[in-house]
Amino acid sequence: MTELFDKHGGFRRLHSFTLATIVQIETLRFCRRFFTFDHREAGKKFYDPKGRQYDQMAQAARSGRQNIIEGSERSSTSKDTEMKLTDVARASLGELRGDYEILILDRNQLPWSVHSPEAKALNAISLDKPTFAEDMVHESAKHALEQRRKYARWLDDEDPIVVANALLLIIGRALNMLKRQVAAQGKAFEETGGFSERLMTKRLEARDQQQQAPDAPECPLCQKPMRQRRSAKGPFWGCSAYPDCKGTRSA
Repeated sequence: MTELFDKHGGFRRLHSFTLATIVQIETLRFCRRFFTFDHREAGKKFYDPKGRQYDQMAQAARSGRQNIIEGSERSSTSKDTEMKLTDVARASLGELRGDYEILILDRNQLPWSVHSPEAKALNAISLDKPTFAEDMVHESAKHALEQRRKYARWLDDEDPIVVANALLLIIGRALNMLKRQVAAQGKAFEETGGFSERLMTKRLEARDQQQQAPDAPECPLCQKPMRQRRSAKGPFWGCSAYPDCKGTRSA
């Protein structure tokens, strides 16, 4: 029997969600630490007199995390929506990565090379597998903070360029994970279809059950119940799974 609804949720176990959580927390912290509305602090901090940069970066970080959540929750009824929202999360984090890159360039510096000792050390960090099962909200938040500590030497640095570079690499890692998620979601859609396709299959199964004769034999090929059919040569038994299965029996 076809399952009508996919499993949904489960986003709290995704490494991409853990990294998106760290990125949102650290972006809010970055903005509070290093943005200023006072021109007298320009040079020491990033001058943002109207708070627009602060707001845009905070919103992009939020969108990255929230769209992972919404996409996961919508997965039970719409694979198409799940893929679109996951891609929105990816686009939002890509936008945020661009902001950090510009902040670094604005200080006449370059983003760390992937071959630099700092980048190699940060990229070598592996995330722990989530082990929580019941108290999901509490335990997933605890898990995110525990993983954040692995990046603390860079994220707690007093130099905003060090922090921005660290977040560039963390965001890049999250983007790669989200890219793989979208690909996996697309493959799942190809194999099982979306909600509307499964709904049609469910209706056909219900119709077959209603039309099935009480003495219907099993299909010799797939063991599903058979239905009486008629051809030019007379009645015969045909598999209820036709056209996927073409098993027949004599009537």
